[in-house]
Amino acid sequence: MDSADLRIGERFQEETKYFRPSGVSIRSGKEPPLIESRTIPLPSPEISAGPGIWEVLRKRRSTRDYRKEPLNLKELATLLWATQGVTVKAPAPWFRTAPSAGALHPIDTYLVVNQAKELSSGVYRLRVEDFRLELKKLGDFSARIAEAALDQDIARNAAVVFVWVAVIQRSRQKYRQRAYRYIYLDSGHLAQNLYLAATAMDLGCCAIAAFFDEEVNQIVGVDGTEETTVYLATIGKKGTPRESF
Repeated sequence: MDSADLRIGERFQEETKYFRPSGVSIRSGKEPPLIESRTIPLPSPEISAGPGIWEVLRKRRSTRDYRKEPLNLKELATLLWATQGVTVKAPAPWFRTAPSAGALHPIDTYLVVNQAKELSSGVYRLRVEDFRLELKKLGDFSARIAEAALDQDIARNAAVVFVWVAVIQRSRQKYRQRAYRYIYLDSGHLAQNLYLAATAMDLGCCAIAAFFDEEVNQIVGVDGTEETTVYLATIGKKGTPRESF
């Protein structure tokens, strides 16, 4: 199954990418310069209050309208913990809030922060092991992430855009080409946890699967082959309802 002409998972990944039509330029201008990486510790999540699970499930919706209002660091920490928080530091593997095939956890979380208290606008990566954010790029990426998300304004207006990146080899080293199936299942687990946490916190959330793959990969700084974006989600303070599902 792993001969070069039978690598169906890798072909699937490449052949289902969206690319911007030739001759259509990106309007948002040059990328901000790279900066020296630094990390920001996250506060403990707030998980002691809020509605019960059945009420949260009943209220869950996709929200596309956001107020121009930042998240605070506590809210962001709670959302991150809900998606990839460590619940028990067992010898191996650590248990997390979302399941993963083979407990391999091939999905990394990047954030495009548009508006957040205590955080500058930029691109961050979640370090699960010590619950910190690693600053990757500094600057306003709201226009670029919206254009990369097929010009969907929800990515521009959201306080934060979650970008889930698959590190393929983490899963492929065990599951070979079938790893590509499990990677998408894993990203779905994370997205649903984010939806439920946002609902419990009275925040808006909307997942995005339509995006120009390489443009998002460039924004977060991954190669698009061994590390590649598989899913996005927007988070923000709810605005006037327009449509939901």
